[in-house]
Amino acid sequence: MSDVVEQARAAAAAAQAAAEGARRLADAAARRAEELAAAVERAAGQAASAAAPTGAAPRAGTEPLPAGDGSAAPAPDPAGAAPHATTEPGATTPGGTATSATGTEPPGPLGPDAVAAVRAGYAVAGTALELGALVNGGPRPDVQVRIPLGMLNRHGLVAGATGTGKTRTLQLLAEQAAASGVPVFAADVKGDLSGIAAPGQPSERLLARTVAIGQRWQGLASPVEFYSLGGQGTGVPIRATVSGFGPLLLSKVLGLNETQESSLGLVFHHAERAGLPLVDLSDLRAVLTFLVSDQGKAELAELGGLSKQTAGVILRELVTFADAGADRFFGAPEIDTQEFLRTAPDGRGIVSLLEVPGVQDRPEVFSTFLMWLLADLFNELPEVGDTDRPRLVFFFDEAHLLFAGASKDFTAQIVRTVRLIRSKGVGIVFVTQTPKDVPDDVLAQLGSRVQHQLRAHTPDDAKALRATVSTYPTSDYDLAEVLTSLATGEAIVTVMNEDGAPTPVAWTRLRAPQGSMEPLPAAGLEARVASSPLLARYGTAVDPESAREVLAARLESAAAQAAAARAQVEAEAEAARAAAAAAEESAAQTAHDERERAAAQAAYERAQREFERAERAAAERRSRSTSSRSTSSGSSSRRRPRPADDALGDLLGPGLGRTIAKEVVRGIFSTLRRRR
Repeated sequence: MSDVVEQARAAAAAAQAAAEGARRLADAAARRAEELAAAVERAAGQAASAAAPTGAAPRAGTEPLPAGDGSAAPAPDPAGAAPHATTEPGATTPGGTATSATGTEPPGPLGPDAVAAVRAGYAVAGTALELGALVNGGPRPDVQVRIPLGMLNRHGLVAGATGTGKTRTLQLLAEQAAASGVPVFAADVKGDLSGIAAPGQPSERLLARTVAIGQRWQGLASPVEFYSLGGQGTGVPIRATVSGFGPLLLSKVLGLNETQESSLGLVFHHAERAGLPLVDLSDLRAVLTFLVSDQGKAELAELGGLSKQTAGVILRELVTFADAGADRFFGAPEIDTQEFLRTAPDGRGIVSLLEVPGVQDRPEVFSTFLMWLLADLFNELPEVGDTDRPRLVFFFDEAHLLFAGASKDFTAQIVRTVRLIRSKGVGIVFVTQTPKDVPDDVLAQLGSRVQHQLRAHTPDDAKALRATVSTYPTSDYDLAEVLTSLATGEAIVTVMNEDGAPTPVAWTRLRAPQGSMEPLPAAGLEARVASSPLLARYGTAVDPESAREVLAARLESAAAQAAAARAQVEAEAEAARAAAAAAEESAAQTAHDERERAAAQAAYERAQREFERAERAAAERRSRSTSSRSTSSGSSSRRRPRPADDALGDLLGPGLGRTIAKEVVRGIFSTLRRRR
């Protein structure tokens, strides 16, 4: 752990040293830019003096002269913006006629009254974001176009074809909002917004453009915090729990139909009721797998509206979604959206940039994650009503990805969030290619519009162009022609003024961002991320006990109980088998004993019969012997009389008969006695 801490400290020290070096380079670049700008202005002034008669006004793009009332033009604000409510040099003559910096009205679609209306419409007493200068045949540095800072929470739209400057407009707005103390959140879809963290470098072309529109430009870096979705890319990981993400947004990501979407809502409801925290996708898969298993079929039946087939479809979509790498976006620790409301020590708002590489592969993941962040802010922030500045400006770049294939419920949620989050002090700016990418209900909530060039190469493009033109207030422009002829970095602008009324439509040449328009080098980006104070809190993913672990423990406990029950049943069965075997053995022994007793009884009876036969035979012999003795009196008187019961001896002989009879009787009766 100590090695990790030391490495982090070393990385932080290296990042701080790099930041100091970058700051010194930025200061040096700013000085060089000021010197170069002064040289360009001096050269332009000398050329104008040589070409114009005495007393003529300087050409457009030179250093502005004092205003018509004789007062000096005030210094620009810290963001490099021109004065807000004062009249720019060359704006009016003593007679009140609008003129250009050259002293004559350049040819353009707007007349003097329309130019004066634009000037008055964009005059702001309070803090404003400087968009640029009016274009009327040429740039008019005396007519500046602004957005009141407080009107940013009325939301806005930046639209235009690819390559027309939408990203630079986003950077311009983000820089000035941050310089005014308003935190900013934006997605770096194309990877070229990271340069906002470094000061821009001057060039002759850049300075010529900024001078022409009255912008006193100098390179200036903004405080930036870099984020990445789930650690995919370079930045502090942004993660969301599945339960925090919610079933509605997840249904859009998975491409579920309305029936499956409602079924997924039932699953979320069941998980919450059953105490199953849904942290990552594996938790949701575990709940669905449990519900379609034999153990969970009873709980599945309780849900009523969720069928086993629908649960299977959702489960398959989740597996596909996770295999595409989206599972890394879900987990803990979940980002606290309050991190996006921080300001730097110098009072400037921090620009939170979300790196989203490969967004074209999973656009729905990118769009729904941004929508989740916005919905979470809506749920967490208190009501503040209308304020003089937003609490946060949220840029939805590539907004068409948000609405592509969106269900009615999802679109309704977006409209509701856009409509109500204004009272939470959050401004939303949608950045997309054409206004038709945004639903009408959302467009109706937008107060500011910056429309870059539109292209009408197909019938559908022409139809979209006509629809866009029809949404603008009446003006002296032929908007169908102007919108297709805008140069890169130019736009048609209309916003809300400080009273909430729409401003006149203004063809505007936009200011140049003060940050670098080149991506930050990879080494510098990694050093900034390594030195972030948020990395220690969100950098390492954690795996708390959640639905997957709870269900695994529950299933393991159920399996253990089932195993114990099986063991008990088997033990009882074994005891029953043993008892049955013992009974069978006892029955067999009893049968054997019965057979032996029967055999002994039969033997006894046979012996008894033999004995009786022998006895009868002996009686017969005795009878015959008596008869013989009666005839032989002499011999019979000398013989010794024998016992009357010695019949067996008479049969077998005196000694042998007695021995056999004794042994037979002993064997019979001892056997019977032993068996009993």
